[in-house]
Amino acid sequence: MLRCGHNFCRVCIDRVLDTQDESGVYSCPECREEFLERLTLMKNFVLRKIMENFLLTQPTQSETEICCTYCVDSPVPAVRSCLHCEASLCDKHPRSHSKSPEHVLSDPSTSLEKRKCSVHKKILEYYCTEDAACICASCSLAGKHRGHQVELLDEASEKKNKKLRNVLQKLTIKRKKTEERVQSLEERRRKAQEKAAGEAERVTALCTDIRRRVDDLEKKVLSEISRQEKEESLSLSALIHQLEIKKDELSRKMRHIEELCNMTDPLTVLQEPDTGDLCDPEEEGGDEDTGGHDKQLHDGDDLDVAVISHTLHTLCEVISGIRSGIYVEGPADILLDVNTAANNLLISDDLKTATWTKKEQNRPETAERFQYNQVMSRRGFTSGRHYWDVESSRSGWWRVGMCYPSIDRRGHHSLIGGNNKSWSFLRYNNQYSGRHDRKVIRLPDNVSSDRFRICLDYEAGQLSFYELCDPIRHLHTCTATFSEPLHAALCIWEASVQIIKGNSSWKKPS
Repeated sequence: MLRCGHNFCRVCIDRVLDTQDESGVYSCPECREEFLERLTLMKNFVLRKIMENFLLTQPTQSETEICCTYCVDSPVPAVRSCLHCEASLCDKHPRSHSKSPEHVLSDPSTSLEKRKCSVHKKILEYYCTEDAACICASCSLAGKHRGHQVELLDEASEKKNKKLRNVLQKLTIKRKKTEERVQSLEERRRKAQEKAAGEAERVTALCTDIRRRVDDLEKKVLSEISRQEKEESLSLSALIHQLEIKKDELSRKMRHIEELCNMTDPLTVLQEPDTGDLCDPEEEGGDEDTGGHDKQLHDGDDLDVAVISHTLHTLCEVISGIRSGIYVEGPADILLDVNTAANNLLISDDLKTATWTKKEQNRPETAERFQYNQVMSRRGFTSGRHYWDVESSRSGWWRVGMCYPSIDRRGHHSLIGGNNKSWSFLRYNNQYSGRHDRKVIRLPDNVSSDRFRICLDYEAGQLSFYELCDPIRHLHTCTATFSEPLHAALCIWEASVQIIKGNSSWKKPS
């Protein structure tokens, strides 16, 4: 494409530009636009894309559209192909075709060369089971497959088809299980959505009711405060008025007494009435009570406060449940299986605590007993969501996690997290890590609590570890497609780990 936008064949436009080199002036053969320098040719990507799409949409000849090699006048669909002649035949030509054994007829095909041996150019008739290759008779007798066990192609194909059918059957079963699992998860999702919607509606209703009651109570209390303030103000105003009158009267008496005191005539002073009448001793110390005006809220207001308090308490319970995880089942009842406990572990009578000890316990050696420092639970989980909590000692090192019952019981590789049949959370030298199949994921060291939670979501293939602090803190999650029952497992060295009862305030966060 030229800069002017016109398109040409690359060979043709180069030829035209070559002829214009002598004049030094170049022009487009289409619009005659002139350029002072030789044009830089560009690809027309739009036109190129259109052409590519056009070529991709053109019909290609399929196996069913193979035509007879000998019908040259008009295309006639072939019904057979000769492997020897590498020719395709219609209904008429197979009758006249050579009947010799080397002329093998098969279903029509365009890739007849692939059905022949690349070395001897003979038809592939046998299958070498040792090399898993299709061979001809010469390969079997004198070629590199000489002396190998061979089978006829049909027999070998039938055997392979039988294996494929078995594989197909297994895949069908797996797909069915997967579909059932998908349906189960979809049902769980639907229930979770319904539960979440119900909880949201409940919280909204509680908050709305609390807001309404608080607003009503606010209005009542403010109105009561205003009423009491008015009553108190009127009462105090009246009292102040009375005291002002009394103050004026006292001032008048004081002036009269001062006048008497200033008189020099004794007769006049003595003839005045008794001065005791000028003072009212009954009034001294008899200041009017300025208190006693506090009022109590109505009983109805007290009832509103009680209702609001109860509603708030209900809301707190709902919030606590949501923080705990509204989709998590209750704590799993985990009991340790003494039959699996190593001989250097003490198991408590309630089957909840495992403690490392130097003293051998002399338990009988069985196939299910761990050789080193471990014990697993009696119960295994094959579905659902569960959690269990543990509390560890501050000394020593330990691992907590889950494992398949098929885990090895001998050797150091049998420790949980050290193989592909177990998952663990580990503390060693105050360092924490997650482990599976000997792969280590280092975790933060700022873990302050000695209590931890293990949460299992079997269908989702998740095993999560949490620190039971406030609030609960996620530490690590392992993901896998679980294929066996999962048992809780403890691995301990110079330490003890106790399975503690689940607490609703420590459930997995939603």
